[in-house]
Amino acid sequence: MIGSIDTSLIDWSRAQFALTAMYHWLFVPLTLGLAMIMGIMETMYVKTGLPRWKGIAQFWQKLFGINFAVGVATGLILEFEFGTNWSNYSMFVGDIFGAPLAIEGILAFFMESTFVAVMFFGWKKVSKKFHLASTWLTGIGATISAWWILVANSWMQYPVGMHFNPDTVRNEMNDFIAVAFSPMAVAKFFHTVMSGWVLGAIFVVGVSCWYLIKKRHVNFALSSIKVGALFGLVSSIIIALTGDISGVQVAKLQPMKMAAAEGLLHGGTGVPFTVVGDLKFPKVLSFLATHDFNGFVPGINDIIDGYQTPDGKVYPSAEEKIRRGKVAIASLGNYRKAIAEKDDALKMESLKMLEENMPYFGYGYIKDTNYLIPPVAITFWSFRVMVGLGGFFILLFLLICWYQYKEKLENKTWLQKVAFWTIPLGYIAAQSGWIVAEVGRQPWAIQDMLPLNAAISKLQTGSVQLTFFIFLILFTIMLVAEICIMIKAIKAGPSVEENTKMIKE
Repeated sequence: MIGSIDTSLIDWSRAQFALTAMYHWLFVPLTLGLAMIMGIMETMYVKTGLPRWKGIAQFWQKLFGINFAVGVATGLILEFEFGTNWSNYSMFVGDIFGAPLAIEGILAFFMESTFVAVMFFGWKKVSKKFHLASTWLTGIGATISAWWILVANSWMQYPVGMHFNPDTVRNEMNDFIAVAFSPMAVAKFFHTVMSGWVLGAIFVVGVSCWYLIKKRHVNFALSSIKVGALFGLVSSIIIALTGDISGVQVAKLQPMKMAAAEGLLHGGTGVPFTVVGDLKFPKVLSFLATHDFNGFVPGINDIIDGYQTPDGKVYPSAEEKIRRGKVAIASLGNYRKAIAEKDDALKMESLKMLEENMPYFGYGYIKDTNYLIPPVAITFWSFRVMVGLGGFFILLFLLICWYQYKEKLENKTWLQKVAFWTIPLGYIAAQSGWIVAEVGRQPWAIQDMLPLNAAISKLQTGSVQLTFFIFLILFTIMLVAEICIMIKAIKAGPSVEENTKMIKE
């Protein structure tokens, strides 16, 4: 499939894809979160008939629109990079990976794009209920879009529902339901979308608290906080539960990622969870990974050297996997040679050997067992940043909900400032989650099936470097432009018409 690949080409291609993905993920979670919060606010308007809720919904829709427009551009570039930078990957699994992306574009994105126009321009042209439906359908479309993208990503983490065709040298889908509704996809969807909901809530509460600090649009701010804080609290609790489910799946299906996230060299039973340094919680990692305080969790060295679980199940060493992977690759070559030479005996023998060793096919491209260990430090600390901030968000939303219930929030300037400065922490938490998910599964483009050095396109390293810096400049300009427009809109506050509606009430 590949010849000699320049390692710097792999590094620059990874960097370019990571750059695009991280910029894209600056916009997507806020889109997901604001879409739901806008829907709730407009529902309040339709149910109560109070004009102030219409004004509140319209203001947050302005910010949603700014963020939505910029996010689309980065998403399109991200999908094209699969073909330009990772053509071997696209060739090898395009029949599977392309399906959810196609559905996302044809169904979800067009649904989202259609109703967003009605949401923005239909306030005076359609009925209240039709407009409300358009607002919710915009949010639902964004969520469905996220579903199919996460299905594709989850399949890379846990490839199911396919078989390898030695005649075409491609993996082909044979079970769409298994791909679309794999346990990994379901858990990742809820965890990722909920992280967007939390970020949206942090954004709404933080911006509203800024108005309280400035003593401006106070009624608007308090009403927005009422929705945002409660929505954020519920979302934060749910994301903790989905994180627990994801942790068990990662421990079972991607044990090296779990070991890297914990910095665990040697595993065992009753393994403690390391907070930082020597601060450990006894047996907690075993519980998080297996829901059993005495459960077995392998460490990095165990996975490399091979290990046996207490129930007697044996996992081969990395060297053995590499050996069997090379047998699979050689058998594929012999199979194709047998077809060309019409040697039926060799064909059947090669096919049998290929099927026996196919689970280790990707390992055949690994030259050094150390390559199978992901960057431990960045995975370890990203995991702790994500979990730590998640706990902080729950506490923050609890405090805000409590003080608002007691009608004391307006006087708690310290809490308002904390909420405002939490906005960037929401983005850091979201980025940290993706770092754990993607860096933690290195070196695999597809877990255990296709490493990066076999997935990459044959390009000039200089070309990738050039486009990396072009994208860096363009994305940074787009981000700065969005931030400036957002700040201008926030400083302006609700329009005169919107603000008048709230004052009159």
